[in-house]
Amino acid sequence: MLPVLEEEQARHRIAKRIALEFHQGDVVNLGIGIPTLVSDYIPEGIRIVFQTENGVVGAGPKPEQDDWRFIGAGGRCLSLMCGSALIASDFSFGLIRGGHLDYTVLGALQVDGEANLANWWIPGKMVPGMGGAMDLVTGVKNIIIATGHTNKKGAAKLVKKCNLPFTGVGVVSMVVTEYCLMRFPEKKMTLFELAPEVSIDDLRKVTEADFAVSESLCLMKGMENGQE
Repeated sequence: MLPVLEEEQARHRIAKRIALEFHQGDVVNLGIGIPTLVSDYIPEGIRIVFQTENGVVGAGPKPEQDDWRFIGAGGRCLSLMCGSALIASDFSFGLIRGGHLDYTVLGALQVDGEANLANWWIPGKMVPGMGGAMDLVTGVKNIIIATGHTNKKGAAKLVKKCNLPFTGVGVVSMVVTEYCLMRFPEKKMTLFELAPEVSIDDLRKVTEADFAVSESLCLMKGMENGQE
């Protein structure tokens, strides 16, 4: 049986794993929700250039004391790294649309087996808008999804086919949940990493989408010794 993690434990587990995916000098955009936590877990000695849609290049992690002069697109306070710049929103989106970002980390309502993403609207519910999501999924080289494996009602978020409005078609590179890491070689959902307390059979019970299992399947990186 799958363990039920506390929400904060699950969120931070996901963020910690994603933080291990980047390389020195990568330019990365972080979306709202779990993605905002990723900057807090970048390994020591790795310099990542974080960009925000509202106009920061070189954003750092959340400061110990909130400074509301400097916030990310999701409204979370951020620090400014040495050499950072504050830029106009149109220039910021020029960086995104021009293909100058290596990664974006976004949340999801649904991801399906063909790498399609729905993350901005549930019909019938009020939303402020999609923000920069559609620009990000078309302009950024690698799209990483950070999401709980199921929604608050226990329904699968990794589905056979998205039935919510698309954000992008065939755009997802990787999904990280509290239970696993999926990649999409040739646009096919494939299990590459598994949390230590989770079996493949248990995972299939909470995953609507069909998925392949990589020959190189391993424990989720960073959890090899059972550490969070």
